Amino acid sequence: MVRARRIWVTAAALLAVAGASPGAAVAQVQPRSQAGTSAVPEDGTLPPGWRLAGGRAAPQLVWRSDRPVPMGDARVEFRSGGRLLGVPRPDADGHTFRLPLDGHRAGVSPPLRGLQVWSGGRRLDAPRATGAVAAARPPAPLPANAVDPGKPGAYRTTTGEYSLKSVKLPGLSAPVEMRGVVVAPVGAPGRRPLALFLHGRHFTCYKGRGITGDWPCKPGTRPVPSHRGYLRDQKLLASQGYVTVSVSANGINGQDDAAEDGGAQARSSLVRLHLARWADWAAHPETAPPVVRHSPRADLSRVLLVGHSRGGEGVNRAALDSLYPPPADQDGYHGPVRWTIRGMVLIGPTVFGQNPVPDVPSVTILPGCDGDVSDLQGEVYVDGTRAVGDGRALHSAVYVIGADHNFFNSEWTPGQAAAPAEDDFSDDPGHPDPVCNKHAATRLTADQQHRAGSTYIAAAARLFLAGDDRVRPLLDGSGKRAPSADPARVLSHAVGARRSAGFLPDGGVSVTGARLCDAVATSPAKACLDPRAKGASPHFAQWATAPETGRQAIALHWTRTGAPARVSLARPVSLSGSEALALRLFVPPNSRGTKLDVSLTDSAGRTAKLGGISADGLPGSERTASYWAREFRVPLTAAGRAGLALGSVKSMELTARSASGQAWLMDAWGWRPGTPAARAAALPRVDLGRRTVAEGDSGVRTYHVPVSVTGRGSGQVRVYVVDPATGKAGNRLVTVHPGGHDIDVPVEVKGNTRYGTDVSYDVLVKAVHGAVVGSYRGGVTVHDDDPAPAMTVTPLAGRVTEGHALKWRLSLSEAVDVDMSALFAVAPATAPELSTKDVPARWLEETAGAKADPERPLSKVGGLTLWVDIPAGRTSADITVPTVADRVRERAESVRFRQLDMQTGEPRPDGLVLSGSVRDAS
Repeated sequence: MVRARRIWVTAAALLAVAGASPGAAVAQVQPRSQAGTSAVPEDGTLPPGWRLAGGRAAPQLVWRSDRPVPMGDARVEFRSGGRLLGVPRPDADGHTFRLPLDGHRAGVSPPLRGLQVWSGGRRLDAPRATGAVAAARPPAPLPANAVDPGKPGAYRTTTGEYSLKSVKLPGLSAPVEMRGVVVAPVGAPGRRPLALFLHGRHFTCYKGRGITGDWPCKPGTRPVPSHRGYLRDQKLLASQGYVTVSVSANGINGQDDAAEDGGAQARSSLVRLHLARWADWAAHPETAPPVVRHSPRADLSRVLLVGHSRGGEGVNRAALDSLYPPPADQDGYHGPVRWTIRGMVLIGPTVFGQNPVPDVPSVTILPGCDGDVSDLQGEVYVDGTRAVGDGRALHSAVYVIGADHNFFNSEWTPGQAAAPAEDDFSDDPGHPDPVCNKHAATRLTADQQHRAGSTYIAAAARLFLAGDDRVRPLLDGSGKRAPSADPARVLSHAVGARRSAGFLPDGGVSVTGARLCDAVATSPAKACLDPRAKGASPHFAQWATAPETGRQAIALHWTRTGAPARVSLARPVSLSGSEALALRLFVPPNSRGTKLDVSLTDSAGRTAKLGGISADGLPGSERTASYWAREFRVPLTAAGRAGLALGSVKSMELTARSASGQAWLMDAWGWRPGTPAARAAALPRVDLGRRTVAEGDSGVRTYHVPVSVTGRGSGQVRVYVVDPATGKAGNRLVTVHPGGHDIDVPVEVKGNTRYGTDVSYDVLVKAVHGAVVGSYRGGVTVHDDDPAPAMTVTPLAGRVTEGHALKWRLSLSEAVDVDMSALFAVAPATAPELSTKDVPARWLEETAGAKADPERPLSKVGGLTLWVDIPAGRTSADITVPTVADRVRERAESVRFRQLDMQTGEPRPDGLVLSGSVRDAS
């Protein structure tokens, strides 16, 4: 009997655990940060566009973009020194983002440095590039497949909508709509397979050219009809005999910024609530809405889920929840599962949890010019399934060169949408991207892109629902194309199906002549990609913590022809029955003619050269994630001729046949054609929860992070525990059992009566083998329940002669354990006012970024604020405003500053006021 090894971590020991594997701070969907309340820049300044607000009582890190940042599916993230600080909330202006710095006690966090803003793997605050760029060329078209799923079928179609009573979902305050647009075949016999579409995170309401993320929509505005954006896809499927429905999720989009998982569980609940209604209507057609009642009955034993962006993550969770029920308190659907999900299509999806369903087949469409989910993190829906389930489900990635994020949905496409819409790849006219600018030969038009999307959605439906294996070569890396998608260049690779055991870099291999690298690493020496590389890799999309254990690749770099790289296995594997060795390998974007010979060696030392491969890079730029693996197959016929024992393969060798080059190997498998039926295994499911507890006034209390393990069997997960003081995460591999307490993270809370900040102890979990994960993050949040001290202001030098400084003292009624701050903004004062010529020019520029000329009252200087800090343990601090002596004879001049609300930035009605006057020296 194998006894499970438990994790025991107390709050005091978190730092020691973290030391086993230091990492970055954890990104938060809620406005919580791993930055300490004492975090200030080392040199006391912030980069342009950044400021601190809110004081130490409720500190905020604020960044303002010079360009609007549209509401999208990727999360905006603040980073410092390479680690994630958290996920800020946007202001209504679309430019400003605020991150509360409430994750730590004072004095424990390093200074803020290297501040950056990221979204979907792309820096939003990076300087704009300059200089000429070379245009990219699309690759040559692939051979046509024998079957083209993009051709319309024989059926006419009918379209209609239904609207049901809104539903209340856990964690969301406002009800969510239950609306769907149905497109169905006319005259199709019998029950027909059902395809359900779920759109992603987009603006929710509009009026004219104005657009918001409100929910519910305010009077006078209309909901954005995002669910109508897939009508072309639906009509193609309906013409081929499928019943389709696309559902609306504006109610989730308008509220998911408060959800720890980005709204994945809410979207799953919504999908399954719709499927439950369709199951009801299939059993009792007379109860269905007219459009459903007049359509063929849906066959709920054959369901395809299609999700775009956060909708992709939502349908993945719906498939998971349909096989392994979630905790009741997290779910909005509590009925029986009366459907079978046969496959999924995920379009530019997010994967914040990085826990794909291993045993449900999937096709992930990766848009090469995605300007929203720019890191193409959806690749994890392929890579992340390896060794987790039984490996029979096909998981395909389809890379569409020149496609952006939005144009797969016509309601997100300019010129086609009812509401305002845009191309998410916002190109710089002064420095057009060589791959993705709208005039590039590699960039698709909106119609070309949508047609390609429709074709590959139909391919997935035909393979997963109709069982037509003839379309598989479009999806599994066989190098075929669907002419209906022309002129789009669409490439694919896959794992699963009939691939046998092979070479997985994170599966216990040793390497000579190459380097085993970490997909997500904080050290450049261990990272797979050089930090200076132009562009990114979808395979290395960062998770919620870094470095991350168990995600590796093999990096090859050679400077001479004949340089060998050997990959050896700890245990021999069998490739018997396979027709070819399939390698997923990529080379630098835009490179040409990388050549490698491939050999295998068995346990007896016999070696067989299988053949060679020639690899070209994808069209890429510094703004694309184009380090993406192509699939290369080398026949195994030469192994038989050489007497190699395919049942006992020990190592693989790649030998350079070009003079120099680079390549990265993701994995290699034995391959043979076919798509076996996928069967979901009985697996344990892990869900983390979060509890908020009061600090208390005295004593020590121990609280445990809520963990639920349900299902059947046992499996392995990796648990990450984040140190709230440093943001670094330690991790351990844990075997879990349903109903067990294998994951146990106690947190000791010491009560006191001193005012402080809330502290969050965060835990994350990822499936490794034989397990699935639903809610991937949770923890214990300790709420400080002591009242803040009273704050008063006393003039020390409220009336001065010019050339002397005005001074006020800010005082607390008692000392506390955290720094306390206040923020004051200049306000109109009694005329005449102090002007920009009455204060030192350098002080004015450093304080407000303003020039003295033209001369104007200080109340007309935008951004002139005074920040005062009272350090922990102290009860007062002074505020000064310097003045200069001039030779102008004038009356006494006044100045006034009003205290701002730390959360809104607006003047507090009951706030403190700093008033002063300056008299002439003459």
